[in-house]
Amino acid sequence: MAERIEALASLINELSKLPGIGSRSASRMAYYLLDQREEDVRTLAEAIWQAKKKIRICPVCQGFTDTPVCSICASEKRRSDIICVVAEPRDVAALERTHEFQGKYHVLHGVLSPGRNIGADDLRIRELLARLSDGTVREVIIATNPDVEGEATALYLARLIKPLGVQVTRIAHGIPVGGDLEYTDEVTLGQALSGRRQM
Repeated sequence: MAERIEALASLINELSKLPGIGSRSASRMAYYLLDQREEDVRTLAEAIWQAKKKIRICPVCQGFTDTPVCSICASEKRRSDIICVVAEPRDVAALERTHEFQGKYHVLHGVLSPGRNIGADDLRIRELLARLSDGTVREVIIATNPDVEGEATALYLARLIKPLGVQVTRIAHGIPVGGDLEYTDEVTLGQALSGRRQM
């Protein structure tokens, strides 16, 4: 029977807490790190610590920033009359890679999930409503994932925002580029049809 090394077991345990990392992957990562030079491991640990220490929540959009206000919120080139609502900070990065959206963002830091005890008070919804109170915003695009929790969150937000006189839209969902109609499920095909746009 293999000897149990407490420091290794602790490292594997901590790595397995990362999203998408099971115990096997955590074990591989731990052994990889132990094979690296000490200065490389120290550099990695320092990068993690510095990111945690320096990155904060933007007081406007609730996204991540290392400045008092994030560069998107501070930009005068971005439209202030349109806000795209996303679930997580990483979703902002994904949308920015498209170079299509020129408005500003709002990050909820999650979606409604009764099964995980995440309700409206656990999300950054109050902050969103405060941003809409001055009448500057004309449209809110809801860009949560097209799963049950994302759809429930989108419907909940739409019910809150519409009475404020702000237009609420939802990103279209459908067939990915390169997808094959024959292998696409019915729900996705239905969303592709209902989300069609004029050419």
